[in-house]
Amino acid sequence: MILNRAVIWGALALTAIMSRCGGEEIVADHVGNYGINVYQTYGSSGQYTHEFDGDEEFYVDLNKKETVWRLPLFSEFRRFDPQGALTNIATLKHNLGIVTKRSNSTTATNKVPEVTVFPKSPVMLGEPNTLVCAVDNIFPPVINITWLSNGHAVTEGVFETSFLSKNDHSFLKFSYLTFLPSADDVYDCRVEHWGLDGPLLKHWEPEIPAPMSELTETVVCALGLAVGLVGIVVGTVLIIQGLRPGGASTHQGPL
Repeated sequence: MILNRAVIWGALALTAIMSRCGGEEIVADHVGNYGINVYQTYGSSGQYTHEFDGDEEFYVDLNKKETVWRLPLFSEFRRFDPQGALTNIATLKHNLGIVTKRSNSTTATNKVPEVTVFPKSPVMLGEPNTLVCAVDNIFPPVINITWLSNGHAVTEGVFETSFLSKNDHSFLKFSYLTFLPSADDVYDCRVEHWGLDGPLLKHWEPEIPAPMSELTETVVCALGLAVGLVGIVVGTVLIIQGLRPGGASTHQGPL
């Protein structure tokens, strides 16, 4: 997808189970955002999701008109009729048209996204793993995230989340790549967004300890041997001193 600097307006509706009351912030162990609606003019696209503690529970595929659960196990405990999401998106689309005309098609302010790449688990060469590309501070919610391996595009084993909402009305998005770590492979997460001057590449490669040279190995062995010898000498001296009778004479006092 080639990102063009076009006029874009985003509409976001949030309903949270925890909110402010009486001017004081309620501290809660868990927070759910139910019914996050986003619609924008770019590509006539939208999004409807439910979140819990910042993680996506499900999203509604607006084209297939079906609910897609982040983990299939969730669907065994609850249901959601996608028609409700379609109705909300239609309302947003209508309202967005009104707001756009009233604002004289004012463009949205682009934020600069922040990109971080890290492995899901400690890296062991030859052991399957997952690379995570976390893109934060996204606004507007239009972005293109792709993976490169040794400079070549990768599409197999790639999965990404929907846009996850944040309190400042920006968004967070994760892209995942399953891979087999190898000393010969390097990876890049490529991000395209209107807030960037151009495509941003975040590089990652496995950290492999450099092998010690022959001289280094010799020095390490010599130091180890010297420390061992010193320990033996000190231990022997302490044992000998412990076996000797006390040097101080004993004087008997008067009866």
